[in-house]
Amino acid sequence: MLKRVFVAPDPGRARLRFAARAVLGVGLAVIVCGLAGHSLVGAVTGGLAAMLALFTVTDTTVRDQMVTTALLPAVGLPVLAAAAELHDHPVARDLTFLAVTGAGVYARRWGPRGHSLGVFAFMTFFVAQFLHATSGQLPELYAAVVLSVLTAAAVRFGLWCYERRLPPAAVPAPPAGTGLARVTTRQAVQATAGAGFALVVGQLVSGQRWYWAVGATWWIFVNTSSRGETLVRGFRRILGTVIGIGLGLLVAVPLDGAALPTAVLLAGCVFGIFYTAAVSYTWMMLCVTLLAELLYGLLGVLNPALLALRLAETGVGALGAALAVILILPVTTHTTTDAWIQRALRCVHVCTAEAAARLAGSDGADPARRVGELEQLLGRVRLSVAPLVHPLNPMLGRKRRARRVLALLDDCAREIRGLVAVAADPEASHDARLAAACWRVEAAVEALTGCPAGHVGVHPAEPPVAEPALAHLHGLERALAELAAPLRTPSGSPLIGA
Repeated sequence: MLKRVFVAPDPGRARLRFAARAVLGVGLAVIVCGLAGHSLVGAVTGGLAAMLALFTVTDTTVRDQMVTTALLPAVGLPVLAAAAELHDHPVARDLTFLAVTGAGVYARRWGPRGHSLGVFAFMTFFVAQFLHATSGQLPELYAAVVLSVLTAAAVRFGLWCYERRLPPAAVPAPPAGTGLARVTTRQAVQATAGAGFALVVGQLVSGQRWYWAVGATWWIFVNTSSRGETLVRGFRRILGTVIGIGLGLLVAVPLDGAALPTAVLLAGCVFGIFYTAAVSYTWMMLCVTLLAELLYGLLGVLNPALLALRLAETGVGALGAALAVILILPVTTHTTTDAWIQRALRCVHVCTAEAAARLAGSDGADPARRVGELEQLLGRVRLSVAPLVHPLNPMLGRKRRARRVLALLDDCAREIRGLVAVAADPEASHDARLAAACWRVEAAVEALTGCPAGHVGVHPAEPPVAEPALAHLHGLERALAELAAPLRTPSGSPLIGA
């Protein structure tokens, strides 16, 4: 866990800039709310709204990010109104919360924008429960949300828009399907059922802090697409919460809401959430837990019993998510992993063809963009395979095979990056042998993605040559040839069982 954060590569210092900008944006939003005369509740609402605006909006272009950010209040304010108006009507409030949960997950079918708006809607309802918002506070909370989103947008798109200098990020299209065959639809049903369990049991544990359990269930479903991913994420959420509670007992409880040190630690927590989110969910949850504890300290309600209650509610939420993915419309780890591996391999072929076309003199070929897509797909493969390579997984044989697959896919990516770098050199010349090597890569990919088990034929690589492009193609062929064994056992069983 330590290595994942402190040794994980950060190309272009993207995570560092992402986190530093978040601290600046959230800090300015809180200052603006204070200057506008808002109470502590209003300032907390504004700070959380700014944090969500900076964290959840992940569209591929700056223009699309601006549109999504502008839509956040249009989604959040009606949800905030519903949560506040229903504060004294628990049955209607609970049913509305479950409806927002299901709609928020279902909205992921519309890509990054749907995901962002769904998260913002859910968290707006959650924050209203966190602060026990009532209808009399709505004008102040409305103003805080709007001011904070505008401030966050000014920082992100005006003061520090480093994305303008970067090529658009490649985002793989979600898996196809209709009705219950669509993963997002199945997850919406699962999340709603899991949240319903968490809501009922959470209220039995605590009539005041039950929403923690619902929030735990919701966030376990974010960025997961299979049963195994969801279970591993639940384990990591509990682990991060336990460590965060331990830190809270050492740091947040003794501070008891002291303004200056709490503000400094809150800024550190915001930085930690943004910096670790891409590499370690456990570390992110540690920071989220400590941030919540510090906020409760500011509100004057933090004590060790409250921390124990948070752990219990988190456990209830994780149990609700686990029961939902196991019992209701389960999406197996094998199904998801196989789909992402096949998409990654097809992208390998496309990258190779684009690079070969560029070397042949085609100005329209853009292999660099395809490399970004390949990196995104490999990230999804790693996420999907995570349950199998987890330290607690007892299936050692499958764990070894899964690690071998990941290593060989990384080899493919490394050779593709080298090939694209050669193709980008204006002095690079086209070698007639590239066409034959590219054909062999195409045949290897088709064999791995289309041939039945036991009939995977991959052309052997030629001896290495001095030509850089051919050397990378031969390395790619070797990696694809070696992938045939771990992807399919002699008996024809898949990499990961159902």
